[in-house]
Amino acid sequence: MTPPPGLGELNARAAAAGLHNACGVPLRFVPPDADPLPYEERVFLHGEVVTRPDNWHDAYNAAVWCEFPQSKALLNRLHVDALRAARARGDHRRGQLRDRITQFDECGVVVTGLSVDLWDALIAHRWREVFVDHRALVRRAGFHLFGHASRDALRAPFPGLCGKLIRIEPADDTPEALDGALAARLAGVDFARRWPVIPLLGIPGITPASEDPAYYDDERQFRPLRAAA
Repeated sequence: MTPPPGLGELNARAAAAGLHNACGVPLRFVPPDADPLPYEERVFLHGEVVTRPDNWHDAYNAAVWCEFPQSKALLNRLHVDALRAARARGDHRRGQLRDRITQFDECGVVVTGLSVDLWDALIAHRWREVFVDHRALVRRAGFHLFGHASRDALRAPFPGLCGKLIRIEPADDTPEALDGALAARLAGVDFARRWPVIPLLGIPGITPASEDPAYYDDERQFRPLRAAA
């Protein structure tokens, strides 16, 4: 099995891309050590992203930093803002806000080029309408895997693997426009709300099994939307 890229290669990519954190400090991927500073604060203050060698989960995190630097820096700043606000209140729990930020960071899926009607059907779990009836239109949309944990999980996918959805419309198809539009959208997200979800193995092209319309009848993966309590 091919090993993940090493820290030297990851840092070369970071330097070539001019990566930096929300404070403008150049970003570096560093091995775990005894530094007591919490992970997110270390990224925010020193630009140091603790990255375990020979670990695909952490290597994918580094890859997402290279692809979505503005969005990753924004999420890091939101984490630190929430952490410090809680600390000022004497609350040392992680809290719902940071949990929701982490959910997108780990499992986010960015949707582009999808009509409002199909987006509404998607978040309403009308799976056949989206993925069977309008499959040709969905194939022309973009499903961009932001979450590094989801990227890792797709190395050995399993039924029920889901991502957290967000829809944006960038000005053009460049990576920079996609990242900028995502960062702007995330800056205005209400993190008190639950993320809409998508079964990752339902996205056209992820698995050959999804070419059979009957595939979307399997409620182990394609569950109807639960009624609000």
